[in-house]
Amino acid sequence: MQNKIIAYSILDLAIVSKGRSLQETFNHSLALAQTAESTGYTRYWLAEHHNSDAIGSSATSILIGKIAEGTRHIRVGSGGIMLPNHSPLIIAEQFGTLGILYPHRIDLGLGRAPGTDRETAQAIRSDFYQAAMSFPDNVQQIQNYFSTDNLNERVRATVAEGVDVPLYILGSSTDSAHLAAKKGLPYAFASHFATPQLMDALDIYRREFQPSKALHMPYTLAGVNIIVADTNEEAERLSTSLYKMIIGLLTGKRDYMQPPSEMTGELRDMQQHPSVQQMLKYTFIGNKETVKQQVKAFLIETQVDELIAVTNIYDGEDRIKSYRLFAEIMDELNEARNL
Repeated sequence: MQNKIIAYSILDLAIVSKGRSLQETFNHSLALAQTAESTGYTRYWLAEHHNSDAIGSSATSILIGKIAEGTRHIRVGSGGIMLPNHSPLIIAEQFGTLGILYPHRIDLGLGRAPGTDRETAQAIRSDFYQAAMSFPDNVQQIQNYFSTDNLNERVRATVAEGVDVPLYILGSSTDSAHLAAKKGLPYAFASHFATPQLMDALDIYRREFQPSKALHMPYTLAGVNIIVADTNEEAERLSTSLYKMIIGLLTGKRDYMQPPSEMTGELRDMQQHPSVQQMLKYTFIGNKETVKQQVKAFLIETQVDELIAVTNIYDGEDRIKSYRLFAEIMDELNEARNL
């Protein structure tokens, strides 16, 4: 294994559980971020999604402000902003403002996907698919808006110029790996749901990486689904909510996150479906020792620099407990690496 310290962070979609309000959901996200800050997590990212009962993080930059306001030092940002949905100028202004309000704490992760279905993408922006093709140019525009070299341009994001807001390129295929490498930016792969091209994307990024002002060496982050409980049996029970959500997503029956149940034979059969297995390939469920071994194997295989943990559990307290246990796992793995 590597000898370096592996950072660990959180990706939150502000998942809305059945019977819970959006206000309760947002309050829980803040409580989770405060727990993360006290247990060693590096960053707390929110992901932009639209038109989903179960996901509350649609106004992503506003939620980032709420989380940053309620915490003291943990980095807060987007994992990510789906850039083709937006004007690069507006995103630069929003995140420049956040960067001024919460200095040296805001991250801007940028993705190319819509974060929603085709119809909603068209409702957000009628030329979405043309905008998606312009993703590399739009990333460059944002870099320009944050640069003090933009002072003399006719179009400026005055609240962003010179503000410290690092950019991250997000990807779920190999396409963005080339861009992240070319620009010398950190690269975060969405392997918590898009698993087939993870290893190829990491290889492309590392092989093609060009040092930049932002980054001298490649830096990789990977998403993993994590559910930790006191026992393997309890973790499996909690995971039924996740499997129900994924099955609903794949079958077009989207709904709020459902309460956990016993693992029925029918649910276990659906759990073994190839589409579910592929989407949740990097899903680590169990007690601390079980998940520790799974995470250790993933780190050996991928050699990533940082893990982004995604923990979709129905009950907020169970979710916070899982993240506390995962922090203990990562601390123990990091300590063992550096003995």
